[in-house]
Amino acid sequence: MQPSVSLPVPAIPAIARLAQAIASVAQSDGDYFTAIPSLSLHRRKGPTEPLHCIFNLGLGVVAQGHKQALVGAEVVAYGPGKSMLTTIDLPVISHVTHASAQEPLLGMMLTLDKQTVVEMAAEMELPTPGRSSVFRPIGVEHLDDHLIGDLIRMIELLQQPALVAPLAPLIRREIIARLLVGPHGPQLQHMVADGSPSQQISKTVSWLKQNFAHAVQVDDLAASVHMSPSTFRHHFKAITGTSPLQYQKQLRLQEARQLMLNQGMDAAGAGGLVGYESASQFSREYNRLFGAPPQQDVRRLRLTER
Repeated sequence: MQPSVSLPVPAIPAIARLAQAIASVAQSDGDYFTAIPSLSLHRRKGPTEPLHCIFNLGLGVVAQGHKQALVGAEVVAYGPGKSMLTTIDLPVISHVTHASAQEPLLGMMLTLDKQTVVEMAAEMELPTPGRSSVFRPIGVEHLDDHLIGDLIRMIELLQQPALVAPLAPLIRREIIARLLVGPHGPQLQHMVADGSPSQQISKTVSWLKQNFAHAVQVDDLAASVHMSPSTFRHHFKAITGTSPLQYQKQLRLQEARQLMLNQGMDAAGAGGLVGYESASQFSREYNRLFGAPPQQDVRRLRLTER
């Protein structure tokens, strides 16, 4: 009798293992906000309608399926094996382009802490990006197996609740370190470079997020970061894809939408709370951005969520 020969078991690609890890938590359609505050998982069984939203500083990964985001006039698409890094809060129109019940979209989002990125970049003594290097607030790059392994470990940590608090910050720091030395590195380093236009615009964006309900003057915003109004407008639009006042308007309308959807507030109350003095102006600008008047849009969103 001939001795039996054991055949090697084919290795499962890293991105497939990441999809399995996400699917083990996200077992039906929806968004899953986990015990790790910076980590959310997402599953969709089909393409979705374009959705206006704000992308924050963070890493988005699709392990299965495909997504697309419209940033200003630029279309950013990504799918399995790709990572999307956003380094400044951006208004975008995002949607799932390819997914099915058999192969649903499986994705994740890991928000990053800017101060941690700054500290780690300093600790690692990384070279400053050259002047010829162009800052991109959003970028798509290939994922390497080491980074995918870190993401899998973070998701699997959810199965051990007692270890989440001590270990999740360590894994997140490892992910940031790999991002800093990987293809996304120049993008992150531009963000933290002291005195760079991207850092100055980032400061303005942070201020607007905290103060969007107040009336602002572009000249005052420019002066706060020591730029001329024309230079400020140029850098702001180049980085965010929109003008400062349009950016503020989108923040206001996004917040009003959430107030009506999540807190049951009426249109007049939500509009007033985010800084609109005229109810008709609020309704008109809301309709222009979201494609329907406030109450009709909220009803549509609630039906979609069922």
